[in-house]
This record gives sequence, C-alpha cells and structure tokens, in this order.
Amino acid sequence: MAELHVELVSPEREIWSGDAHMVVAKTADGDIGVLPQHEPVLGSLVDGVVRVLDESDEEIVRAAVHGGFLSVANDRVSILAESAELGSEVDVAATRTRYEEALGSADGDEEAQAEVRRARASLRAAGEDV
Repeated sequence: MAELHVELVSPEREIWSGDAHMVVAKTADGDIGVLPQHEPVLGSLVDGVVRVLDESDEEIVRAAVHGGFLSVANDRVSILAESAELGSEVDVAATRTRYEEALGSADGDEEAQAEVRRARASLRAAGEDV
C-alpha cells in the first residue's frame, strides 16, 4: 500500500522523519488530513498538534507545532515549523504552570493569548486534557 514520507523540522533540528499512512495538522484554514496520493497543497500552520498515523490509525508521532508551513507533493509531507516539540519531550508540569499563568493574564494581552495557545498545543501533544 502507498505511503507518505513525512518530515517535521524546525530551525533548530529535525524533529521526526519517516513513513506514515496519514498526517493530520491544524492550518489557518482548519484541520487537514493527508493520505497517499493527496493533491499538492501548501498550508500555513497555526499552534496545534500534528499527528502522524500508521495504516491502523495508531499514532506514530504526536507533536506540538507552533506556526510554520505544511507542504504536500508527490506523497511527501514537509512540515516546516517555527518551533515544534514531540509530545514525549514536553515537560508537562512546567508547561501547565506556563499555561495557567498565561491564562490568568490573557484578557486583552495578545502575548499572553499566544502563550496560552502554545502551551495548550504542547499539553495536548503530551496527551493532557486542557
């Protein structure tokens, strides 16, 4: 069966690379699911979780992505994130503290609202409910 080759990178490092059956990401236009033979697309990513799945819909990778782009062409998915972290790398306690502090000052403060979105994405990537 056809597969996708997926690359998730940030300016600091390659986060993950490998083959998968499906990629789900959050773009400025909404969620996108990419399967093999998907039409070419370029999307702007927003703070959210990228999920990489195998043929049985089991997660191979779950990562928090903070901005960037998603490109799909010829069964290749390139995720070029402004910053990203694997769910397994998230310091849940520290991120939850950041989230709660930012949430307390988010009214009218765009920087705090952005921090709420980033922390929420990181917590979700780590499998936490927020």
